[in-house]
Amino acid sequence: MATIGDRIKQLRLENNLTQEEFGKIFGIVKSTVSMYESNKSTPDDELKKKIAEYFNVSLDWLMGVSDIRNPADEITEAVEDDPDLRIIERARQKMSPKDRERMMKILKASFEDFFNEDEEEDENE
Repeated sequence: MATIGDRIKQLRLENNLTQEEFGKIFGIVKSTVSMYESNKSTPDDELKKKIAEYFNVSLDWLMGVSDIRNPADEITEAVEDDPDLRIIERARQKMSPKDRERMMKILKASFEDFFNEDEEEDENE
């Protein structure tokens, strides 16, 4: 799995930034960026959040915990790629919160086995 240094370097290069340019964005000097990229130092939590937000990646991806750059984007792609999910999502967007809740109750009752598997996975994470 990648390190946070690998990910910082990857983001910097993908965005055609020098270490100096990257550093200016986040208020750090070139040598600090170099230390991060070589895994000799690690940004503090606040800087990690700023980097993740700036480049629209998850903290998990940035820290090398996950290979999913942005879970929300992955879900959006799944909806866009699946005609059935597109229909459901369009309908969901038109619903009131009360109707959405009713829809979820119907789905959970109709497909209890599938929803129970998802809830068990969520509990184990």
